[in-house]
Amino acid sequence: MRVKKNDQVLVLSGEYKGKQGKILKVFPERQRVIVEGVNFVSRHMRPSQTMPQGGIVKKEAPIHVSNVMVIDPKTNAPTRIRYGFLDNNEKMSHRKVRYSKKSGEIIPDQS
Repeated sequence: MRVKKNDQVLVLSGEYKGKQGKILKVFPERQRVIVEGVNFVSRHMRPSQTMPQGGIVKKEAPIHVSNVMVIDPKTNAPTRIRYGFLDNNEKMSHRKVRYSKKSGEIIPDQS
């Protein structure tokens, strides 16, 4: 998967189309991500020690990774992600990095 935790993304389809948010959690085996402030569902919680009242709690649910696109840090627009190698002209210093297809800007790993 080309998205990682803490990436800023734009939702491309569904009820929350056009909303931006940060990726909170990634599920690579299911190809789903949880985006902050997107795809809320209601959960009925029974009383427990941490939540003595119980009640209905709204929380984010996972959405498919194909419905989000990473925001380019330079242009602040949605972009596709490419992988490449960063060469520091030193022996054995090749490092695999993600970069924006639109601007060519390296997308830092924030996790």
